[in-house]
Amino acid sequence: MLHKTRGIVFKTTDYGETSVIVQVLTDKFGLQSYIINGVKKPKAKISRNMLQPLHLLDMVVYHKNNGSVQRVSELKNSPLLQSIPYDVIKSSIVMFLNEVIYKTVRQQTADEHLFDFVFNAIEWLDHQTSGLVNFHLLFLVRLSRYIGFYPEQTSGDADYFDMKNGTFTRFKPEGLYYLSPPHTQNFRALLLTSFEHLGSLKFSNDERRYLLQKLLEFYTLHVEGFGNIRSHEVLEEVLG
Repeated sequence: MLHKTRGIVFKTTDYGETSVIVQVLTDKFGLQSYIINGVKKPKAKISRNMLQPLHLLDMVVYHKNNGSVQRVSELKNSPLLQSIPYDVIKSSIVMFLNEVIYKTVRQQTADEHLFDFVFNAIEWLDHQTSGLVNFHLLFLVRLSRYIGFYPEQTSGDADYFDMKNGTFTRFKPEGLYYLSPPHTQNFRALLLTSFEHLGSLKFSNDERRYLLQKLLEFYTLHVEGFGNIRSHEVLEEVLG
């Protein structure tokens, strides 16, 4: 049976001489694997370039509830990304976010709220011309809401953020996994900021790197098998 669904490309793997298997987060079926034949042929209707990480899709697919690999009837980029593939900062951000999402989102059931968040964030990023140096930090904070460990909001007088429990506290937590002043206040500023007001965050390069390191530790604590993220080193170099 044919179904229309939107999709977000996660990972594309070669399969045979001319085919690929592409993992796509869909709004109707969650994370699915699709085999697409002939993408490497010169006049392919669906080309490899259409299947780059976090490209946005409109799809018509065959779906079997017990199928491990599904098939695609029609596929197009919609909306077609205008700047991300050609902007070194945006493409580096997307490469990093794709690695994080790929290690985080695994459900094969529909989660429209998660899907809409990622889809809309990538579309927003594609249209922006400035104020992007903290985009990845805010994205990680917001993504945690849909994965299930978004920080618990408290009053603004807490000096520490307990990363294990996801709570702000006035007292220094035991162990190593916490934020202390002034990082706690900067992290809280992230929580209170929208994408539209990212430009109001004035973090130094060192503070941005520190917060990213702590956010990745936060994910490691709460996502089983999260492991190491490699692409953040490239991103940090590009952002300076």
